Amino acid sequence: MRAERWLQRAVEVSATALAEDALVPLQTRLLEQPGLAPFTVRELLARPPRYLRPEGPKPNPFLPWDRPLEVGLLGDSHVLLLNKYPVQFCHLLVITRQWQPQTGWLDPADWRTVAAVAADTGGLWFFNSGATAGASQPHRHLQLLPRREGEASCPLAPQLEAQLRGEVGGWPWSYRLSPRHDPVHGTDLEGLYASHCQDLGIGKPGSGLPPRQAYNLIFDDNWFLTVLRCREHGAGFSVNGLGFAGYLLCTEGSDRGWLERHGPLALLASVASPPNCQPNVSPDPWS
Repeated sequence: MRAERWLQRAVEVSATALAEDALVPLQTRLLEQPGLAPFTVRELLARPPRYLRPEGPKPNPFLPWDRPLEVGLLGDSHVLLLNKYPVQFCHLLVITRQWQPQTGWLDPADWRTVAAVAADTGGLWFFNSGATAGASQPHRHLQLLPRREGEASCPLAPQLEAQLRGEVGGWPWSYRLSPRHDPVHGTDLEGLYASHCQDLGIGKPGSGLPPRQAYNLIFDDNWFLTVLRCREHGAGFSVNGLGFAGYLLCTEGSDRGWLERHGPLALLASVASPPNCQPNVSPDPWS
């Protein structure tokens, strides 16, 4: 059993941050559309304050980070924060304390830090490698949706586990899915990341050459998934790594009729790279 001390600390910090208006949970409602199951689709009811900023360069919210959202320091290299605009309670961010680009390679320090947090508090992890993959900030951050022991990590977890067992077919886009072998200590994470990136043609982490294409990482205790991305939007939906875990957010620009007619898998196929595509270095929209 995990101690879940980071989760307990996050609950405490959330209460204080809410009282100080430092934490601004998004107002959403669950859409009851059985035809979209097992996907969970929520509708955004009000725009968060970040959309009300004047036009121009966005400030980096992590340099410095918002101290009321700080859950704890993770050695000299990273810090654990609450997501300021969460849909789920206690949505956590692992960020680098110094500037590192979201579009660069994840490095051994990132994976050691993730493993240390995961050893204490489990859940669904995801990483959006840049704006094309759904990242909203250029400063490096991985994200964790904490889960209690025995709780499913996400709506598509049963399907992903069935794929690993060979009970269902794969998806029609470029991705790699592997079983986890060391969820407690996380010694398998860096190797899975490197092998997936090389298999998908993204490149070799730490090689000195940048990743050739945007991608999402999604993983829990049982599996590790990497999806190659070609665009961020489809049918008016902004899709980040959570889309490939089974979570979609509907905003005022989303075409709900399209989603109902074609289904969530068609939406994911429209934003993921097709099978056997050749990645190309794409420009960084934040540079």
